[in-house]
Amino acid sequence: MSNPTADFVVTARRLGRVVGRRRWLALSVAAAVAAICAAVVMLVPNRYESKAQVYVDMQSVLKPLMAGLAFQPDIETQVRILATTLISRPNVERLVRSPALGLDVSDDAAREKLITRLMGKIKVLPSGAGNLYTISYRGDDPEGAQRLVEATVQMFVDASTGEKRRDAQDAGQFIEAQIRSYEAKLVEAEGRLKDFKTRNFSVTGVSSQDYYTRVSALTDTVSKLRMEVGAAEQTRDAYRRELAAEEPQLPAELAPKTGGATQEGETRLQAQRKQLDDLLNRFTDAHPDVLNARRVLAQLEAEDKERKEAEALALAKLSKSGKAATNPVYQKLRVSLAEAEAQVAALRSQLGMNQAQLDEIRAAASQRPQVEAELAQLNRDYEIIRKNYDAMVSRRESAALGVKLDESSRFAEFRVVDPPVASPSAVFPNRLHLALLSFVAALLAGAAAAIGVDNLRPTIDEEKSLEQLSGRPVLGTVSVLVTPQGQRERHAGLMRFGIAAGFLIVVQAAWIGWIAMSQAG
Repeated sequence: MSNPTADFVVTARRLGRVVGRRRWLALSVAAAVAAICAAVVMLVPNRYESKAQVYVDMQSVLKPLMAGLAFQPDIETQVRILATTLISRPNVERLVRSPALGLDVSDDAAREKLITRLMGKIKVLPSGAGNLYTISYRGDDPEGAQRLVEATVQMFVDASTGEKRRDAQDAGQFIEAQIRSYEAKLVEAEGRLKDFKTRNFSVTGVSSQDYYTRVSALTDTVSKLRMEVGAAEQTRDAYRRELAAEEPQLPAELAPKTGGATQEGETRLQAQRKQLDDLLNRFTDAHPDVLNARRVLAQLEAEDKERKEAEALALAKLSKSGKAATNPVYQKLRVSLAEAEAQVAALRSQLGMNQAQLDEIRAAASQRPQVEAELAQLNRDYEIIRKNYDAMVSRRESAALGVKLDESSRFAEFRVVDPPVASPSAVFPNRLHLALLSFVAALLAGAAAAIGVDNLRPTIDEEKSLEQLSGRPVLGTVSVLVTPQGQRERHAGLMRFGIAAGFLIVVQAAWIGWIAMSQAG
């Protein structure tokens, strides 16, 4: 079983012998690579970094107290979006045009190139907790990098206030426009609802429960009035029969003076007029009781007129024949008959009015379902518009309160916990780091060149290497006998290689030391 450590050691020794055999090639390649790397390193400028840390405090004492009363935006999301979009082309263009930074150039192509480079080098990243942001920039000039980070931090703080102010203005304008729109719709819906109720007042004026209660009450009233009319008609018919059976004349010596019936009729007429005046003081002209009182009054006036005409006719006959109705019982029956006829007429009038109302309500019953459906649709549309209008008004008040609250006490406060400071030394990779890496790269390039050439044109110095290369067994080896002259030449060659390698190392060391001193100065 093979040992990985031993295999590595064997491989390292073999590669070392390969490099040793082709040491001049390795040294030449290393020197060439070192020279090229030195030229490249001298062209690469040092980079200086400036960074700042900004803490966004989103906690406020008023925030939990005003929950549900004022609009509170998602400050954390807004700040995160603001940090993500801070390094945008318009913002970087403002930085480039800033006179304090001195970055503006007259050439459009150069300005565009500068903007693109700054957009890639300015970094705004969250660090640690979600409320801490690091703003950094690497540039050739440490003071310029510091000024650029300071301007970026100020733009970060100002942009948050400006965005919130613009958001508040846009939201206010949008809400006002929506309120005006819903207000116009609400007025239109109210007009449609009013017109519909006016057209269908007989159906929509009462609820379903009141409707059926009214029908039942009118039915009972009509039935009661019919019974009262029947009773009044029977009473009138009885007075007529009694009046027909009574003699109108009394003996001359027992005949009373005339005028009693007329006096009693006028008394009833005045009482009816007084009753009408009392009803007019309490009700309107269209009230059923007022209408009924007017009909009774008209009938009494007609009866009074007929009575006076009858009395006048009787007096005329009396003057001709010398006879008149002198029986007081007969006269009282005539008065009672007149009152009974007036009562019948009044009851019939009330019955007709109530019957007409009942017939009208029953006729409208067939239209009630359709009217109620249309009314429900109108009410539903009106309620939806009204709720949206109320919601918009409430949001306007909440937004206004939120703006005032934000002006008096900001919900998010930006604190620069680590002000922008430029690093005193160049950051990695600077020239010193590149010089060290170039020296290591030169040595590795020389060794790689020696090993690569040896793989192309291999030199066999071991029995095992020959066996692996040929794939056949090795029967024997021949030793090399080095003469003293050969040893002296070998030592001289090693001395020359050592001097050349040392010179290369000294030159590299001096160059690296000069870079370190110039960078430190």
